[in-house]
Amino acid sequence: MKPKIDGLDTDPTELLLSCNNPSIEYFTRRDLLEEKVVGIETLWELKPVLRILKKQQEDGSWKYPGKVREEIRSAQDYNQLETFRILGELVYKYGLNKTHKQIQKTAEYFFSCQTSEGDFRGIYNNQYATTYSPAIMELLIKTGYTNDQRIKKSFKWLLSMRQEDGGWIIPSRTSGLNLKEALRAEEPISPNRSKPFSHLVTGMVLRAFAAHPEYRESEEAKKAGELLISRFFQTDKYPDRRDKKYWERVSYPFWFTDIISALDSLSLLRFKTDDHQIQEGLDFLRDKQGSEGLFDLKVVRGGDKDVKYWICLAICRLFKIYG
Repeated sequence: MKPKIDGLDTDPTELLLSCNNPSIEYFTRRDLLEEKVVGIETLWELKPVLRILKKQQEDGSWKYPGKVREEIRSAQDYNQLETFRILGELVYKYGLNKTHKQIQKTAEYFFSCQTSEGDFRGIYNNQYATTYSPAIMELLIKTGYTNDQRIKKSFKWLLSMRQEDGGWIIPSRTSGLNLKEALRAEEPISPNRSKPFSHLVTGMVLRAFAAHPEYRESEEAKKAGELLISRFFQTDKYPDRRDKKYWERVSYPFWFTDIISALDSLSLLRFKTDDHQIQEGLDFLRDKQGSEGLFDLKVVRGGDKDVKYWICLAICRLFKIYG
């Protein structure tokens, strides 16, 4: 008998198994039903994966397909952003890892963007990207670079960038400059550490900590997790995705901080439902479920026709983990 997803009024397992997406079926059987499945490598031969890999450039990156706005970032830095997006697709939806030679090339491309300080520079021009650096780290860790010294160097940098309250911000947001002015600055702007943390940024940073079996156990991660929970469904302190509605605007693969990505990271940091705000987050998601089993949430990124099923799978994983 297939197990019911505890906490949900409707068990969407059969719906996920019948959506005609072999990746979703694979992860449903593996993660929800706990069935023995064939090696993840079988997903790497699917046509969507082969189409993506075919477009990889020689340096391991992917070319940004849209209009390049030089006042924001260079074409090369747009490519870094696109490569982050593509790697997220390959890791989250198909489980590619560093045993695949093209993933090795992608990792080396990202490490070529790493500075001597340890951050991944470029998506914000010369400014510190305390959002995208940890998001890139998360993906590299998930592909198997857990023990790479370059990843450890990035964690050292992240820990050096904490605010006094234990969270993180986009440092240039404390400078008094507007975004365009900050992006034109030749040197990275250091944070004003007395300013309050941003839950957008702290949530993205925690994805890197949550992905790493050692750093997820750190006191710094636990403290930041408590800060993130304290801001559930509240407005941010800074202009970027300030409105509290962004907690409810979700994506898959995870991109910015939303209620699903936050609960996912916090589960790996061993937070439990005895924290009433964790339970409130789960209650919110449960109340968004329709009678057919899917969830009525605003999806903000991507054109994948199956994204509603991916979101459903991500939420079901949360309910299974939190019980």
